[in-house]
Amino acid sequence: MSQHRHPGAPGRAGAVPALPDLPEATVARLPEYLRALHNLADSGHETVSSEGLSAAAGVNSAKLRKDLSHLGSYGTRGVGYDVALLIEQIEYVLGLTQRRAVALVGVGNLGHALAGYDGFASRGFRIAALLDADPSRVGEEINGLVVRHVDELPEIAVQESIAIGVIATPAAAAQRVADQLVAVGVTSILNFAPCVLSVPEGVDVRKVDLAIELQILSFHEHRKASLTALPGGLAATETQEAIGT
Repeated sequence: MSQHRHPGAPGRAGAVPALPDLPEATVARLPEYLRALHNLADSGHETVSSEGLSAAAGVNSAKLRKDLSHLGSYGTRGVGYDVALLIEQIEYVLGLTQRRAVALVGVGNLGHALAGYDGFASRGFRIAALLDADPSRVGEEINGLVVRHVDELPEIAVQESIAIGVIATPAAAAQRVADQLVAVGVTSILNFAPCVLSVPEGVDVRKVDLAIELQILSFHEHRKASLTALPGGLAATETQEAIGT
C-alpha cells in the first residue's frame, strides 16, 4: 500500500484531487490530526502508524484511516504515514499554506485574550486588525496592534485583505457586526457571542459558546452522579437495563 502525494504541494507529485470533497465530520477532525502530527514532528518522529496517530489525536484508528483515505493518504505497509508529507497534505486541504488575515471585533475581556494569543500565527493565521465600537477602547495597543473603531472596517478589509472575521462582542452587538463583516466581503465568521447569527447564503459561521460546552459537561456530571446514587451504583443500573427492569 502506497502513500499518494499531493499535487498542489511544492516538490510533490501524485494523483490526489486538488480539493477533495470531504465530509463535514472529516473536515472537523483534520485539525486534530494536524495538531497531533505537529507534536510528533516536534518530537523527532518521521513516520507514525495509524494506531499511533489515532491515539495522539484521540480518534478511532479505523475512522482516521478512512478520513485520510479521502486525501489519498493510505500510509505504507509496515512503515505508516510520512509525518511531514501528511502535515503538508492536511495544511493544503485546510487552506493553511497561506497566512489568512483575521479581523477581531470586540476587545473586551475575551477579545483581549484572543488578541494576545500567540498560537494563531503558528496555525496559519494573522490577526491583522482589532476593532471595537467603544471609544474608550479605540487607540489601545494589544500585542503590537492598535485598536481601531469598527466603522473603519471597510477600509481595513481592503488594506489587510481580511479573510475571516472573529466576533467577540456582547450578544446584542453581534448581528450588527456580522452584517458589517458581510458588507465588506467577509464570508467566514467565527462567532464567540452567545447568539445565533443570520447571514446570507454562502457565508460560513462557526459558533463557539463556552457556556454551552460547560452545560454539556454538567449533564455528564449529573448523569454520573445519578447513576452512582442508585442502590448498587452503575453496575446495578447496567444489570437492570440488561434484563429490562
